[in-house]
Amino acid sequence: MNYFSTRNKSLKFSFKDIFLRGLAPGGGLFLPTKIKKYNKEDLNILSHLNYNELASEIIFNFCPNEIKKNELSSLIQKSYNCFKNKEVVNLKKIGDINLLELYHGPTLAFKDIAMQVIGNMYDHLQVAKNKTVNIVVATSGDTGSAAIAALSNRKNINLFVLHPHNKISNIQRKIMTTIGGANIFNMAIEGSFDDCQKIVKELFNEDSFRARINMSGVNSINWARIVCQIVYYFYSFFKLKKKNISFSVPTGNFGDIYAGYVAKKMGLPINKLIVATNKNDILQRVINTGEYKPDTVKPTITPSMDIQVASNFERLLYYILDENDTKVGSLMNDLSSKNLFNLEKKEIDKIKEDFKAAKVTDEETLNIINEMYKEHKFIIDPHTATGVGAAKSFKNLGDIVVLGTAHPYKFSDTIKKAIGKNLDSPEHLKLNIDKKETFDIINNSSLEVKKYILSKI
Repeated sequence: MNYFSTRNKSLKFSFKDIFLRGLAPGGGLFLPTKIKKYNKEDLNILSHLNYNELASEIIFNFCPNEIKKNELSSLIQKSYNCFKNKEVVNLKKIGDINLLELYHGPTLAFKDIAMQVIGNMYDHLQVAKNKTVNIVVATSGDTGSAAIAALSNRKNINLFVLHPHNKISNIQRKIMTTIGGANIFNMAIEGSFDDCQKIVKELFNEDSFRARINMSGVNSINWARIVCQIVYYFYSFFKLKKKNISFSVPTGNFGDIYAGYVAKKMGLPINKLIVATNKNDILQRVINTGEYKPDTVKPTITPSMDIQVASNFERLLYYILDENDTKVGSLMNDLSSKNLFNLEKKEIDKIKEDFKAAKVTDEETLNIINEMYKEHKFIIDPHTATGVGAAKSFKNLGDIVVLGTAHPYKFSDTIKKAIGKNLDSPEHLKLNIDKKETFDIINNSSLEVKKYILSKI
């Protein structure tokens, strides 16, 4: 199995190469040369597996040369031992909603599902055996804490986490800034998540600096993240045992819903993938109009989705543009130089074959949380609520699975505003609210971030 770049099909990298690099040379994203397609008989066999067995089967397709299947199985078992739910995720019926709970890991968000595997892959692939690896990651609230939980105190690994200062929830921040070991460095950037993400991309594209610090990344642009997230689409589809199933996905950086797109390419008969956005609705706009034009980031009560540049959309573009890497590069250059690009009608139509999109406002989100609590005595986090709202926008799609992306406790202030009730900390969150936080406030500058990193290593 080899990998190439969305902007250069001639490149050839191994899974280990792309696992360490994250971002492709020239700024593109990595894709595999082949995506396995399961037939009906294959799907029937897979449907009888438990979550860990299913994960081993699906993930192995993308790294067959680097990890033996039995070793991968052990790695996955080890990764998910810390989850509250032995099946890792939980599908439950709440009224007319099929809710897939993805937040039973150590930091209460779906990011744990991929990040715990990735943490153990760093050890298994021995990428830090002879030289310290410095991992740099931008977070809109949940990736950072999941990465810290997975990588804290790993030998020969440092983790630098950039989060937007005062633009994530207090609990999100406290989980990040109170649980790390001596190899963890938290940076509060005076800007938005898009600013954090832009800085990380700039560092990856600066070859001399990337080589100097042996830099790696675990953002959703890392293909290993996508691979791990494919699994729960298969698992929930099999659990629901229905023929006509769509998925509604709270979406910021397009990674989680793109994993669903890959699952569909692998033969899982998904009907539609519903992009649920807040008022930072660039994805709804591009799906409905073809114009991809980032705006100023607007703060909302769903901060993990306060994103205007959805990086993983480039991976979808590659297939929408008939695998034309030159055209992908051209559009991404337009985005960089003109701050927009436009798709043709045939390309928009192609996206709409698989995707729908809906915007959910803060007021609607609060009402959904309130209604869910009043009618079913069940509490969902604001991001999950946008998924519920988007699902309710499309009545004719048959059964819809809503991805529950985070535990409501991570957004206690918003929950209290919606239902008038304080939430207790879940037992499996090992968090001391009163513990001293450790983070440094850094100017919104890649130069300042570079100086900070170099000062710590």
